[in-house]
Amino acid sequence: MPPRHKVGAMTDLAPAADSGSTDIPGKPTSASRTTLSHIMTHNDTNLLGTVHGGVIMKLVDDAAGAVAGRHSGGPAVTASMDEMAFLEPVRVGDLVHVKAQVNWTGRTSMEVGVRVLAERWNESAPATQVGSAYLVFAAVDADGKPRRVPQVLPETERDKRRYQEAQIRRTHRLARRRAIMDLREKRAAEGIED
Repeated sequence: MPPRHKVGAMTDLAPAADSGSTDIPGKPTSASRTTLSHIMTHNDTNLLGTVHGGVIMKLVDDAAGAVAGRHSGGPAVTASMDEMAFLEPVRVGDLVHVKAQVNWTGRTSMEVGVRVLAERWNESAPATQVGSAYLVFAAVDADGKPRRVPQVLPETERDKRRYQEAQIRRTHRLARRRAIMDLREKRAAEGIED
């Protein structure tokens, strides 16, 4: 299977006009939305006694991967993780809920939005949002080659807003990548070695 960054580079650079597939029926946002829940234990803590950020990131990737696989109807690999924000610490005994949905689809890639909530496992207080992230997944076939995905069909006003915001994030990812490549080419042309 090709390295993840190569898959991400291929899918993110697909022309915007080719977003969504016309020969595969689209799927509504709710068709693949999911929640993964997990009780945090002492095995999950960092040196400060709170849950390690890497544990939360793995849960985020697991939930997003399940959603991407459901939406695309097969294997999907993580191409990038954008804007992982930790808003509040998570503690031992917290019941963490990781809610994920497909926000946007391209030809072979999908942006999955994730919200992380935590509540005490033995209390009835409402869950608090403790994190959020956006991940890009590429659908792959048995040989690890990109394959087409169904277009996501936003159902609610919130889904439509998320779809529009995902398009903005995609535009920024592509512009950032272009600016970095231009800078590297300029430095190489000037004979500057890294």
